[in-house]
Amino acid sequence: MNSHRYCVIMCGGVGSRFWPFSRNDRPKQFLDFFGTGKSLLQLTVDRISSIVNPENIILVTNRQYAGIIREQLPEVKESNILLEPARRNTAPCICWAANHIHALDPQASIVTLPSDHLVLKEKEFEKAIREGLDFVESGDRLLTLGINPTGPNTGYGYIQQGAPTKGYPGIKKVKSFTEKPDLEMAKVFLESGEFFWNSGIFLWSADSILKAFEKYDAETSNIFASGAEVYGTPDEAKFIDSIFPNAPSISIDYAIMEKADNVFVKTVDLGWSDLGTWNALYAASPRNAEGNVTQNCKVLATDCSGSMFAVNGDKIIVAAGLKDYIVADNGNALLIYPIADEQKIRQIVNEVKARFGEDYV
Repeated sequence: MNSHRYCVIMCGGVGSRFWPFSRNDRPKQFLDFFGTGKSLLQLTVDRISSIVNPENIILVTNRQYAGIIREQLPEVKESNILLEPARRNTAPCICWAANHIHALDPQASIVTLPSDHLVLKEKEFEKAIREGLDFVESGDRLLTLGINPTGPNTGYGYIQQGAPTKGYPGIKKVKSFTEKPDLEMAKVFLESGEFFWNSGIFLWSADSILKAFEKYDAETSNIFASGAEVYGTPDEAKFIDSIFPNAPSISIDYAIMEKADNVFVKTVDLGWSDLGTWNALYAASPRNAEGNVTQNCKVLATDCSGSMFAVNGDKIIVAAGLKDYIVADNGNALLIYPIADEQKIRQIVNEVKARFGEDYV
């Protein structure tokens, strides 16, 4: 196994669109959605461990989740868990991790993964990551994986592919990025055959991504570069606590990927879903003859179709006449909501917090 290959797993998100299952104190990456006995984070670590030495897996999370990380992944060294003192989106997360890894190994190449995605085709995933790492290790390149779209989904960002790359089948120059288009534009993208879903999976060398930050996001770069001498030392955590809250809250897509001129896309079919919403989980789950999905619970449903039932705990759901609904019960909150309106759940969570307090979110 190549000792210069590293993985950064981003696992600090809240996942509010999965409320009430995903809560502030235990968001969706720490949940077992499929009854496998493993959380989405644990499955992500398992998936990458055949490619990257487990000692080279770095977890970046909010300090609030340090205990859950250690509970679920006791084998991970404490020095490999980078604890953010504030939430600042993916660019600061990635910049910190790249500086940390570069200090340990200037020759490092890195695959950066979300912690809460579903990948059904694990062999194809392994092949794509290995080929992608070979590609970024051979030049100053930033690579993302593009997912073959199965429909005009408005919940994903899109990548437009350009010219092919000689010697690397399936890898093309990126022509453009588009964030979450409306339905009509998503249909146009699908019909063109040039657009793919943005998976949020990135590959690069530590050197290349740090150069990209210097060039395209100097503010973030300068904040983290100011502590060059502390990375990989006992002083790193103290330094991060002092500067991290001052970092701009910006995604890696906006900060780097949409600006850089050395961005490439490898198109893949991984049986992938970002599991970002209840509808995404519904689509990824087995359904009965009526199109209903039950997640680890007992359901007695009459004249119900196209609905999802999820309960945390030993409780029976009895329902009648529900068509295309989410019924999700967890702790002190019960959600009964049309699947078609699920994009409003994040707004609902904010309203619940404002009216009833933190205990319900």
